Amino acid sequence: MVDIIKANAEHSDLIAKLAQQTFSESHGHSASKEDINNFILRTYNTEAIRKEFENKQVDYHLIYFNKTIAGFSKIELQCPNININDKNITKLDRIYLLEAFQGKQLGVKLLDFNIALSKKQHQNGIWLVVWTENQKAINFYTKMCFEIAGAYDFKISETHTNPNHVMYLKY
Repeated sequence: MVDIIKANAEHSDLIAKLAQQTFSESHGHSASKEDINNFILRTYNTEAIRKEFENKQVDYHLIYFNKTIAGFSKIELQCPNININDKNITKLDRIYLLEAFQGKQLGVKLLDFNIALSKKQHQNGIWLVVWTENQKAINFYTKMCFEIAGAYDFKISETHTNPNHVMYLKY
């Protein structure tokens, strides 16, 4: 059984812990251990997550599988990208599943949920960035009809960035 619920600021600690684990699982080898740990501590701490709830364009959702937390997503409505000419578009800022829950179609369910939410808000498309070396994620988004629209350097630290694709799904 799959449940997707809207998160609120009270979920900040849970989201921070999920983000720390899932980012480490998916990107932990993309930079030095020190750079990754510092990025995680800076970006995925409870207070940083709690502050994001102040932005009314941001929505977090939690996905549960058989009543066990499996991952989360974060979208930002009305978030333009210089690589995309369309107006009124949504950024899929985060969609992370714990490794133990991958391969159960939960990513598809969470992505479809966010696309439907974006469409309901009269958005014209949804975009994201994905690490160029994360072929599993690139294949997933390509299968879901996203197309590469540009490039983006994802800053891990002052001395390290990871090359990313900007991928876009036009509605």
